[in-house]
This record gives sequence, structure tokens and C-alpha cells, in this order.
Amino acid sequence: MDIVSILVQKFGGSSLSDLERVRAVADKVVRTRNAGHDVVVVVSAMGDSTDELLDMARELAANPSRRELDMLLSVGERISMALLSIAIQERGHEAVSLTGSQCGIITTDTHSNARIMDVRPFRVQDELARGRIVIVAGYQGSSYRREVTTLGRGGSDTTAVALAAALGAEACEIYSDVDGVYSADPRVVFSARQLIELDHEEMIEMARSGAKVLNEQAVKFAMLSKIALYARKTDSPESVGTVVRVGDFEAKRARAERGQPAVAVSHLNRGLWVRAGESADRVIELLAERECIVCTWAPGKSCEVYLGTENLHDGDALEKELATLGPDVQSRSAGLVSVVGSGIGAQARWMCAGQKALHAADIAPLATNLSLSRLSWVVDEEVVSKGANALHAIFIQVD
Repeated sequence: MDIVSILVQKFGGSSLSDLERVRAVADKVVRTRNAGHDVVVVVSAMGDSTDELLDMARELAANPSRRELDMLLSVGERISMALLSIAIQERGHEAVSLTGSQCGIITTDTHSNARIMDVRPFRVQDELARGRIVIVAGYQGSSYRREVTTLGRGGSDTTAVALAAALGAEACEIYSDVDGVYSADPRVVFSARQLIELDHEEMIEMARSGAKVLNEQAVKFAMLSKIALYARKTDSPESVGTVVRVGDFEAKRARAERGQPAVAVSHLNRGLWVRAGESADRVIELLAERECIVCTWAPGKSCEVYLGTENLHDGDALEKELATLGPDVQSRSAGLVSVVGSGIGAQARWMCAGQKALHAADIAPLATNLSLSRLSWVVDEEVVSKGANALHAIFIQVD
């Protein structure tokens, strides 16, 4: 990677799960600083602390206030940032920890799933000018009403990329417990291959349909700002990782001409498949901020929508709210399997090939959806793994 004046590094919760790992991250950050970079580090909450806080809230109330959840859950990242700053100071470097609001992350007023509206990194720039390493609490910001907000699961990635864009960094490193992006989840598809390079559009579609290494909104920020993302394993110094950057059009065209348009298969184990008749507009309005996949929608007439619920805080409350919209609204649990690749949705033969692969595996899709770079099938939850393997075999594992 080219040397840049400012380098943004993000470390996930598994990289900071205990004090020994915090020390290891501090060593890595110090090495980066000694290599000549100004360093901004974005951190997630330690280990499973976010889930633990959420469990405590749910013991007190079945459907806790989303505002109060934001106040509660934002604490996790603050613990991480302070501990890491202390560890770096112990290694002889000046460091300062900043909350999302202190570093200028301005968000919408939507609690638990806010969107970044603006980044005003003046405090971060001032601290860097003083020679300090800046540690930022990811996943959080402050709304235009000065409310504490959180950015939804994976929001620390978004914080890192938004800061990289605002600071003029050329790249952003995302560290986790996996060594990059794979052609499928290797825990489900054993033949999955590590991908060395992807373009932003492909990674967005992968994240949208279940890939967990990088957050969808973060990749969108990176695409708009033309920032390269490097997904790497925290405790593997030799990790090549995966780079996500502006795509090579000629390479993609050559791949398509060889009959290999797909780069990956992604899946969601749990989700909500919602169908509605006359209440379609009301359903779409309710789900508009939840990154749902619209399978079909005839405005004012009917819709079929798929919503991943694996990381949805208020899933039970959402189902109850959907039930109040009208007798024509039906919902059930379901999974999702998808194939991703630039241009794969442009030709019907690829959807046909996917349908045949699923039917050959005795899987009857409940609904389908396509975009220019993704084909998706809603399926029963118990056949998600089988569907992912069937699609990977036909689209990826062709040699």
C-alpha cells in the first residue's frame, strides 16, 4: 500500500476482547505511527459487551426505548477507546480518546440506526497536529438535536470510512478476526476462496445480502469518496487481506466474456419475509430505514420484502407493528441466498442457472430479487446452508 500522510485503522470487538488483545492492538498502532503515519484509530466495543448490555436492557423491558438503548450501547466503544489510549500512552506515545460527538460525527435523529450526515473533524485534526494518536469511539455520533445516536451493527466501519474521507486519507484498514473477504462464508461453504480484490459495488451487494466482514454503509462512503478499504486479520502481520477499491472495468468485462460473472455467494440465516396487498405502501414506509431487500413492489397494490433480522435490535416489536398495518400483511421467518458479481443481473441466463442449481438441491425458493450486481432467493431457513453450497458450486467453484 502506498504511504499516506494519515492512516485510519479500525479494530473490531474480537480484536479488543481482553486486555492482552488491547495490548497487541496498541503495539500494532505504535508500529504504524513509528512508520511515519499520522494515525486515527476507530474501535468497536470489547468482545460481546454490546450484546451483554442489550441483554440487560431486555431483562428490564421487553421493548426498551431506542433512545435509551443508544445511551446504553454507546458506552461499550467508550470503554475500548479509553483502554487503548491508556495502553498506547504506556508505550511512550501521546494519545487521546474521543467520542463520536467530540470528533464531529453529525447524524440523523433516528435512534439505533442513524445515518451520518456530516463529519466535522476539527478536533481530530488539532490533536494530530499536536503529534497525538487519536482513538475514536466507533458506532456512534451526535444528532443535529445533540442526541447520542448509534449507527446500527457494523457502524464502527462507517465511522472509520467517514473519518478517512473527511481527513483526506487515501485508505482505511479494517481489522477483524478473519483474514479478508471470501467467496462465501468459509464456515458454511468449505470450498470458499479468499478474494484478493473487489470493487465497491460488488462489496456493497455482498454486505447487503449477508457478508459480515465489511459494513454496507461504510463501503458506500468509501465508493463515494474513492477510498480503498483493506480488510485484514488483526493478529496476522503477513496477512494479504482483501482490498476493495474502484473497479477495473476491463477485468470485469473479460471475466464476463469467459462466462464467470460471479465473484461470491452470500447468505442470511435469519430474516423476515413480508408480503402485503393494499397495505404495501405502509409496509415499505415502515421498513424504509432498515436496509430491506424489496423482492417485488407494485406501489399501492402489493409488495414482497425481505429484511435480515440477525442484527436487528427491535425484531419482535417490528413484527407486532407490521401486524397492525392491515389484515393483508403477512410475515414469516426465512433465509436468503445470493450470488454477487458485476453485471450478473443483466442477463436472464444467470438467474435461470441459479434457479436450476437450487431446484437440483431440492430447494424451492419463496421469492426472487435481482439488481445489476446481485441475484437473491428467499428460502426456508433450514436450507440456507445447502443453498449457499449449491450456488457456490455452480457459479464460483467451476474448475
